[in-house]
Amino acid sequence: MDDIRRAADGLLGAYASGEPVEPLTTVYAGLTLGDAYAIQLAQIEEFRAKGARIKGHKVGLTSAAMQRQMNVDQPDFGVLLDTMFHLDSAPIDAGAFLQPRVEPEIAFVLGRPLAGPGVTAAEAAAAVDFVLPALEIIDSRIRDWKISLVDTVADNASSGGVVLGTRPAPLDAVDLRLAGCLLYRNGELINTGAAGAALGSPLNALVWLANTLGERGVSLEAGHVVLPGSITSAEPISAGDVLTAEFAGLGTVTANFKGGS
Repeated sequence: MDDIRRAADGLLGAYASGEPVEPLTTVYAGLTLGDAYAIQLAQIEEFRAKGARIKGHKVGLTSAAMQRQMNVDQPDFGVLLDTMFHLDSAPIDAGAFLQPRVEPEIAFVLGRPLAGPGVTAAEAAAAVDFVLPALEIIDSRIRDWKISLVDTVADNASSGGVVLGTRPAPLDAVDLRLAGCLLYRNGELINTGAAGAALGSPLNALVWLANTLGERGVSLEAGHVVLPGSITSAEPISAGDVLTAEFAGLGTVTANFKGGS
């Protein structure tokens, strides 16, 4: 328990100082995945005590590309707080992040609660109010992104920020398996992908999340945003960059780091 508190405090300190910490798995011997989620929860409770509100969850490491990039072999989840959300195309301070990267995703917005275990794809689809194009800003408080699954889970699944598009679409307006995405940096095409990269379909990621949270006594609430995982590998960004994702059938969303320091 002492290691869990110390690890949580170290990660909280990294947010405040802007200085990443060494991989937790090299500092605290024997940390388990359960320990990692306890470290994550300790930080979320600290943020909430200071006024932050939970606005959803993210599923990470759902694509083969991201699992290869991060050297892990299974998905994880993190918590999305109200402080993480940024407006489409509005300036974002790149200096607020330590080691930011951007991932394009199709975001679910729930119209009703969704509680596992035992949630089916049909029940998950029925709970979705609409979908939006999204860019997730991932970030790591672990030095040089040298993360294991335990490290990234403890670090709130490397969550950083979220930019949601402004064109809601019903779930049946897009083929969640085949919808393509073009990712641009400063007007130049840098990556492409299809939504099926996330566990075969983003809907499968929503089912996994609802059931995994349900085992922990947590449910997804109406109005919550769920990010189901990246369509492409994550792209690093710097101050001055403008990242735009164009989704077939959903339109575009832009993360504007020109306002960054």
